[in-house]
Amino acid sequence: MSVKVGLPRGMFYFDYFSLWKSFFNNLGVEVLISPKTNKEILDRGVNACVDESCLPVKVFHGHVDYLKDKVDYIFIPKIISIHKREYNCPKHLGLPDMVKNSIKGLPEIIDTEVNLRKSNKFLKKSIIETGRYFEKSDRKILNAFYDALKQYNNYLKMMTTGFISLDVLGKNADMKVIKNIIRKDNNRRILILGHSYNIYDQYINMELVKKLKDFKFDLITAEMIDEKKAREYAKKLPKRMFWTHGQRIIGAAYYLIEEKSISGIIYVSAFGCGLDSVFIDLIERKAKKAKIPFTLLTIDEQTGEAGVNTRLEAFTDMLDWRLKDESNFSTLW
Repeated sequence: MSVKVGLPRGMFYFDYFSLWKSFFNNLGVEVLISPKTNKEILDRGVNACVDESCLPVKVFHGHVDYLKDKVDYIFIPKIISIHKREYNCPKHLGLPDMVKNSIKGLPEIIDTEVNLRKSNKFLKKSIIETGRYFEKSDRKILNAFYDALKQYNNYLKMMTTGFISLDVLGKNADMKVIKNIIRKDNNRRILILGHSYNIYDQYINMELVKKLKDFKFDLITAEMIDEKKAREYAKKLPKRMFWTHGQRIIGAAYYLIEEKSISGIIYVSAFGCGLDSVFIDLIERKAKKAKIPFTLLTIDEQTGEAGVNTRLEAFTDMLDWRLKDESNFSTLW
């Protein structure tokens, strides 16, 4: 019987699942990914997690609870920093400890620390520390990782062309939902902004992508913008952004706004997110100055789909009306 490692489908899963899955598979380890978020998983997370946590953290707890009796290990790295002189959100730093404290009967948690704030030299140590659970040879561990990294970099390149893997959106996802973003007509392209775990978890955002496709709009996300380009535009901020996700989200938004490549912006934010409160304000001001319509969808476990539908319908109707008579409609909604 092969060793099984569980990957909870939440938080950084949506950024790195391809890398992690390939790395463990290269080491001969079977990977079990929890299913797409559903009511059962959300309820598990709400019951296991402290009330003060944001929705994505509660959802992550639910995915861990689903996996705990099905695998030998669960991979929950403590990702402090993934870029020099930058940090991740505090919830990523404390995630392994929160899970251990909240959920009983867990298998062993692989909580490798990843901290590249000072330099990338600590990455090698983190890779070997993780691989040692399954392989004694450092050379084989590093080879397994670098092979996985090549595949991951190819995936990132594909994302800039509008491709999102089926592993993220689900086996029945329609690839055209995301793939049709590259068009000459920018008047029907909406930028969906927010942390990846809010954008790509279609359960907690009430199938936002599908709904916008039904309204005949093309879509683009921050992850589809080249990182170098996003960082270039993030430098236009009066002060340096030291949150890595802020660099990506704000930089991508500024680039698309200045290039006039979008007709509207929808920001999806979990209730109580401190980082988003900063990002939203900066992007909303930029959008208002450029006369780009902007709306905010705030989600938590109590969010009702009817309210989201009404808001989206009103926003997309307003975008359609602006195409006919732009001067009569506000950019804020």
